[in-house]
Amino acid sequence: MRYPRFYDPQSFSLHNEFELADNVAQHIHVLRLKEGLNIILFNGLGGQFTATLINVKKRSCTVKITAFTQTDNESPLHLHLGQVISRGERMEFIIQKSVELGVNEITPLLSERCGVKVNVERMAKKHQQWQKIAIAACEQSGRNIVPIVHPPQQMQQWCTQSTDALQLTLHPRALLSIKTLPDNISNIRLLIGPEGGLSDGEINLTKTLNFTETLLGPRVLRTETATLTAISALQFRFGDLA
Repeated sequence: MRYPRFYDPQSFSLHNEFELADNVAQHIHVLRLKEGLNIILFNGLGGQFTATLINVKKRSCTVKITAFTQTDNESPLHLHLGQVISRGERMEFIIQKSVELGVNEITPLLSERCGVKVNVERMAKKHQQWQKIAIAACEQSGRNIVPIVHPPQQMQQWCTQSTDALQLTLHPRALLSIKTLPDNISNIRLLIGPEGGLSDGEINLTKTLNFTETLLGPRVLRTETATLTAISALQFRFGDLA
């Protein structure tokens, strides 16, 4: 039987009784979980804890930690996704699925053709929502380390950050594909453009900053399809997708 999984950033210890965070307690109440049932908790520091529900109320929930399991579901490939923000629910979909596929960091980017209006208050709320989506994806997929969703920033700022990672950007006329990349790569920064693609100036910028243009295949993919296809291919080549 698979127990329900919840993220709670508190520190846990064996046989300890404590109240869960308010949002977790509310979630348990919504799911109508009863006292005596077991759940899985993780705090983002690695491993997971089995806990028994002791006192379930509408706005609070007390549990007792009964076991700890040192599980490691993280890929050997560290992957930082730089994703130009998509409209509507596409960005939420990309974040959810990329976390399920093992991405470690996500930076939402603003570019010339992203089509998203910059509003500081709105972007702050979006950022909080995106991080919650990443947490929910970890709860669903069995990951115990929560990926970081960085605050949105300009694409040029992200591209110029100092890094030792291999930097990739997708291009339909690239000479290299993922299968022709060098072996033994463990750290990648992947840049994905918007629906309208990167501008000529942005493409030239990535070339000067040592981004490697990479080809996925002969077909033109939507941005969300390209993102997930590229992540899957990279995880298969360098990560833990069998």
